[in-house]
Amino acid sequence: MEIIIIAAIGKNNELGKNNNLIWPLKKDLLFFKNNTYGYPIIMGYNTYISLNKKLENREYIVLTHKEKNFFPTEIKVFNNINELLIYIKKYEKVFVIGGASIYKQFIKYTDRLLLTQIDAIDKDADAFFPDFDKKNFEIKILDEKEENKIKYKHIEYRRK
Repeated sequence: MEIIIIAAIGKNNELGKNNNLIWPLKKDLLFFKNNTYGYPIIMGYNTYISLNKKLENREYIVLTHKEKNFFPTEIKVFNNINELLIYIKKYEKVFVIGGASIYKQFIKYTDRLLLTQIDAIDKDADAFFPDFDKKNFEIKILDEKEENKIKYKHIEYRRK
């Protein structure tokens, strides 16, 4: 079983503001879809409510303090990361899609990170990707793109 974190971050590890993406780049959203399609996605409550439509062919797993009966029955809800880690053992791979506190909790368990590193800064960001020790990972640049005059790279970090 493989745990993969996927996120788009700015130069200062910016993730979002006002519970939205800072840079909703179409090609990057396609990168997200192509990687996560067909696999379970793990998220926190704020990320869950920020999704404006159901992402097809992906099982939703939410880690939250909220009551389970607050969610539709097709959503798997966990109030404890240890129970969630036991549950996901049955899968080939799962993707952790945010937000900041969920990334922070999962970073020590992750096998890979797929980070979109955006060559931009947003001083109004209110959510940030956690720092992690890059020495523990093999780093591979998957591609480099430019969209709407914003340059970015898709980078894979694979745990050594």
